Amino acid sequence: MNISHSSHQIKKIAIIGLGKMGQWFAEKLKNMVIVAVYDLEQEKCFQVEKVIPLRKLTELTDFQPDLLLNSVNIQATIPVFEEIINYLPTDCLLADITSVKGNLPAYYRQSQRRFVSTHPMFGPGLTEINQLKKENAIIIKESDAAGKHFFREFYQCFKINIFEYSFSEHDEIIAYSLTVPFASSLVFAAHLSSSAVPGTTFKKHLAIARHLLQEDDYLLAEILFNPYSLPQLEKITQRLEFLKHIIRAKDYEEIIRFFKLLRENIAK
Repeated sequence: MNISHSSHQIKKIAIIGLGKMGQWFAEKLKNMVIVAVYDLEQEKCFQVEKVIPLRKLTELTDFQPDLLLNSVNIQATIPVFEEIINYLPTDCLLADITSVKGNLPAYYRQSQRRFVSTHPMFGPGLTEINQLKKENAIIIKESDAAGKHFFREFYQCFKINIFEYSFSEHDEIIAYSLTVPFASSLVFAAHLSSSAVPGTTFKKHLAIARHLLQEDDYLLAEILFNPYSLPQLEKITQRLEFLKHIIRAKDYEEIIRFFKLLRENIAK
């Protein structure tokens, strides 16, 4: 697969952090540009073929990347940028893929560096184009034009649906689209009983909860600590209290109206 580039030629990309998403980007980008990779666990750098393994961050000085993709966990994203910034060319684009943007806008302003911020909203287990074409990715509006152009073309190679939001819009949307299902799954997991006889629906919820709890603890925490999360959770608790009220009253007319509302919501 090939992608064209805007006036700023992105020919070399360094990827810091080879977790699941870092490895996925390395595997896909190596077919398009020259890729160098670094991870504290050095063996990971040799698990991706046809990339340049970096043994030290100082080697970024010699590699001279056009774009630095920071794919470490959310908690370490800004500290990693601060650690490597002096090893990068002044025109190197800084890039992140964090699920919550948090303090990144302030960091980018302070750094006075060109940047592109994006969020692939899918798991790295999806590898086929036919799987990815149903998935979504977000590109942050405030990003550098060349960076937005690059990631837009990259995602289009896999037929991924692309949305563009501001930093604040992104975190507000993530609070709705991730915090709500995350919280529901976490509460479900907290209530599990070994004596339960699971039905089909129960098994599906259990599979979702198990998959969720395989994620990095800091990722889960940052999703929940998103400033926009608490208002979403308060809406859930309000609805739950209303449902408890209906159940206590055994109000068939009210529960039927409630079911009708829910069906209308999921049909939108």
